[in-house]
Amino acid sequence: MSEQPQNNPNWERETLQQLALATVKEKRRSRQWGIFFKSLGFVYLYLILFYALGWNESSSTTVEHTALIDINGVIGSDDAVNADSVISSLQAAYDSKGTKGIILRINSPGGSPVQAGIINDEIKRQRKLHPNVPVYAVVQDICASGGYYIAVAADKIYVDKASIIGSIGVLMDGFGFTGVMEKVGVERRLMTAGSNKAMLDPFSPVNPKHKEFAQQMLDQIHAQFITVVRDGRGKRLKETPDTFSGLFWSGESSVEQGLADGLGSSDYVAREVIKQNNIVDFTAKEGLADRFAKRLGASVSASFLGKKLTLE
Repeated sequence: MSEQPQNNPNWERETLQQLALATVKEKRRSRQWGIFFKSLGFVYLYLILFYALGWNESSSTTVEHTALIDINGVIGSDDAVNADSVISSLQAAYDSKGTKGIILRINSPGGSPVQAGIINDEIKRQRKLHPNVPVYAVVQDICASGGYYIAVAADKIYVDKASIIGSIGVLMDGFGFTGVMEKVGVERRLMTAGSNKAMLDPFSPVNPKHKEFAQQMLDQIHAQFITVVRDGRGKRLKETPDTFSGLFWSGESSVEQGLADGLGSSDYVAREVIKQNNIVDFTAKEGLADRFAKRLGASVSASFLGKKLTLE
């Protein structure tokens, strides 16, 4: 380097050019890494949205398979199991050309009679439209009340010997605070337009007329439930005085009483009954946007003056 100025009079210019080129290369390299990390961030964000918004839902396939639809949890318009999501799952399963049979894997304590009724009606409608695609209900831990309301729409019901089955009844629950109010000296001041508007108000004494009216409504919905079970099970059902009393039984006992058809898991039904052990999950996954919309627009239609009507 000490001889460079003597041998090359332009060494200063060349040195500056080399430094400038090195700076440009460094900036270019930094820009490339910046683009790489930004792209990686976009890919990561896309994957999050892909799963959060439910873009990964099962698509139609021509490969022969057993379609699986999970009915897991409480049944209600604002709950994980609702008519819209189950019907969407059913439609996707039937639209798939490779579907040889459908399994409704149920694990539910019950819920809304309206939502359960809509699902029951849709299953029966689809069965008429697709007589060559059988539908089987497979019970896991529990299939009670509204869950059983859905199950009886299937061709057959399979259970585990220790599953809980039944609870064919309707309830309307709430609390009464009149005694507490008297003790603490609280006076209820309620004004209504309509003689029955305050029906079943928890801060007022029970009105025998209102209680009778509510009981008639419960009996009517219970009768609807009984009709659905009888229609779904037909001659397989061995009725006793306890069948529609709200009691529940083990899976083993439910088979003996005709509430179910046999013992078997989802894998068993796919392999031995449908004869197609390639299982494809068609359960509609609720995305982040759907959950947010439900929270934002939560409806009060499922409640009646604080009294929730459920098949439980």
